[in-house]
Amino acid sequence: MVRKSQEWPDEGELIVGTVYKVLNYGAFAKLEEYQGKEAFIHISEVSSGWVKNIRDHVRENQKIVCRVLRVNPKKGHVDASLKRIREDQRTKKIQHWKIEQKAEKFLELAAKSLDKDLDTAYDEVGYELMDIFGDVYGAFETASDEGAESLTEEGIPQDWADAITEVAKKNITPPEVHISGYVDIETFVPNGVEIIISALKAAEDNGDEEEEIKVQCVGAPRYRITVKSTDYLLAEKALKAAADRCIAVVEESDGNGSFLRELDNN
Repeated sequence: MVRKSQEWPDEGELIVGTVYKVLNYGAFAKLEEYQGKEAFIHISEVSSGWVKNIRDHVRENQKIVCRVLRVNPKKGHVDASLKRIREDQRTKKIQHWKIEQKAEKFLELAAKSLDKDLDTAYDEVGYELMDIFGDVYGAFETASDEGAESLTEEGIPQDWADAITEVAKKNITPPEVHISGYVDIETFVPNGVEIIISALKAAEDNGDEEEEIKVQCVGAPRYRITVKSTDYLLAEKALKAAADRCIAVVEESDGNGSFLRELDNN
């Protein structure tokens, strides 16, 4: 369970919950970020349309994202709404919650390395990290990028800073692979310049793939293609595909091309 540093959510805040009871007039959900707290969603706040059967919209054990309407500490719950939230807001909140779940596991790993448990971790540094960095994951990201000093400068004890940084370095910073190769392309048609430009754009167009591809002119007719990735085999595949796309455009216009893999430095 991801935890918040404050006891209750604020009005208007988006919260994640797990539905545990559905009644004819509304549903109750346990809050995933506020220990021991729950939300009540009245049937009128379940959907923007008329709700004939509430169970068509919510069910037991369903994960939901809702907006806090009112905070009722005396009643022991918050009044919340499922309908007053856009789909993009729901998606973003769930993604952030999942990231914080991962961060909580990181915090637990750091605690274990110090022979401490998760509850102790929250009490000693977890809530403080939230106040300083916005959330626990933000603290681990900062430690991964800037090292333990970025935490000690904010008052985090050295042993915790070192433990958090070690976990962050292992789990957040992905290995980065850079590979490159060359294409020699030429065409002698009247609109040859446009053809070459189209070929180079085709090389850089990697669709929805994560690999980053850049093309630089070495000196016509030679162009260098560089691929950045977190996986060597995927980088090799992306490099070859980029070269093939480039050469195909030129050959379609009666030109010719060839590919040469640049040797790695390491």
